[in-house]
Amino acid sequence: MLRILDRYILRKFLGTFFFMLVLIMLVAVVFDLSEKTEDFARTQPSARAVTLDYYVNFVVFYANRFSGLFTFLAVLLFTSRLAHRSEVIAMLSGGVSFPRLLRPYAIGATLIAALSLVVNHLVLPKANERRLAFEEIYVREVEFSVKDRHLHREIAPGLIAYGERYSAKEQTLYTFGLERWVNGVLVSKLDAERAAYDSTAGTWRLTNWLARDIGDKGDALSRGLEKDTLLPLRPNDLGQRVETAMALTTPELNTYIADRQRQGDGKVGPYLIEKHQRTAYPLATYIFTLIGVGIASRKVRGGTGLHLALGVMLVLVYFFVVQFTTVAATNAGLDPFLAVWLPNIGYALIGIWIYRTAPK
Repeated sequence: MLRILDRYILRKFLGTFFFMLVLIMLVAVVFDLSEKTEDFARTQPSARAVTLDYYVNFVVFYANRFSGLFTFLAVLLFTSRLAHRSEVIAMLSGGVSFPRLLRPYAIGATLIAALSLVVNHLVLPKANERRLAFEEIYVREVEFSVKDRHLHREIAPGLIAYGERYSAKEQTLYTFGLERWVNGVLVSKLDAERAAYDSTAGTWRLTNWLARDIGDKGDALSRGLEKDTLLPLRPNDLGQRVETAMALTTPELNTYIADRQRQGDGKVGPYLIEKHQRTAYPLATYIFTLIGVGIASRKVRGGTGLHLALGVMLVLVYFFVVQFTTVAATNAGLDPFLAVWLPNIGYALIGIWIYRTAPK
């Protein structure tokens, strides 16, 4: 059962958090709208689409992504005011231990983290799907392209598809090859100038193709100008925008990663990062809460202003480290799990040190 002190701090905590959330999201929407006014004037989306399909889901995405930051700033603001009015000193002098003082903060952080976890794994993928679909129609101008060359995919056991390059705009593989292997022995090979995907029929149209069946008594050759063939291969298997991972539910994301790895595509780092971030970011709420209380509970000259300056500096360093480790995982081979969790581990150690040195 919550006591008067717990209710008082929890009310201040959650009230400040949601006030800052609404305020900052309003500012973010205004800035984003001013930036996209030209795009909206060019593509003419309806007001309903802009509001419901884009900005509602825009707010859900960014409010959830930066919930840890909003938690940190909320804790800094109201705890700093408590310290400035000597309320923290009065609580500690009245026999309330510092760990006991942290109890309502922990409850508030748990509520925010639990809400963020539910949104990340269940709600946000569908919100991102609608937001990204809106951007594809009304905002994006640059066509998506796959920069990788010499693409190999094991589309079925022993069936290897190859393409020198892939055009996402034309849905076409150039310098296409298809090999069938049985017990480590090549039994057939098909080459074509290009293979174009027919999204209506779900088939690949081969142009200038040459097929060779390899047997003990010699090879059987056949060729032609055009040929339609069914393959267990989809354009999405060859490449898609990394942002689409945000529109997949966690089970769908796990399946997609497993499929890409089974097909021999080793470039799944961004998808693994997205998967781990869905849990790591909400749990960072506890770390930011601990650091925020440890910093703001000290009564110092400069008061709230000094606490905010120090807090903003710590937050900027955190996001710099997150960006650095993400780039390292994408381009330098750092394990995606470590890339996501190292910033949390480092800041957890900082939070423990601040907690141990905080006034008791």
